[in-house]
Amino acid sequence: MASIINVDQINEATSGNGVQIPGHVIQVVQGTTATAVSISTGTYTFTGLTATITPKFATSKILVQIEQAGCQAAAIQTGDINLRLQRSSSDIYKFALGYFYGSVSTEFRAGISGCFLDSPATTNATVYRTMFAANDGGTCRVQYDNANSVSTITLMEIAQ
Repeated sequence: MASIINVDQINEATSGNGVQIPGHVIQVVQGTTATAVSISTGTYTFTGLTATITPKFATSKILVQIEQAGCQAAAIQTGDINLRLQRSSSDIYKFALGYFYGSVSTEFRAGISGCFLDSPATTNATVYRTMFAANDGGTCRVQYDNANSVSTITLMEIAQ
């Protein structure tokens, strides 16, 4: 015969670390930005998209989900966008390379999205952010239309 445990509530231990069940989400943090950023260099520049999470357990993994909105190459120019994910100012993933080629009268716009599973191995506050660079000498933008182009970064602490 199988055992059944019924509970109405599970309280955290006095340490405040909570309950750790492998594979479950412990906490979720989200950051957003709608501020346009424009560049025309190959030097990586902060997109304005960032979020900070303080893992409860050093063994946890952090699932990072990014939607970098309003990526654009200016009209009459060619350009592409390299997007990188950073943890505490260190590159941890080359997230995407988006090609946006302008023409005489058209500005190409798109979003770049994806996920990355990180293992920061810390319980200290950890900052995640995206950086982008323009290549081919063109002008590129992110969040090109301010309030209509909102980028998001969602961080989920996953218990191990």
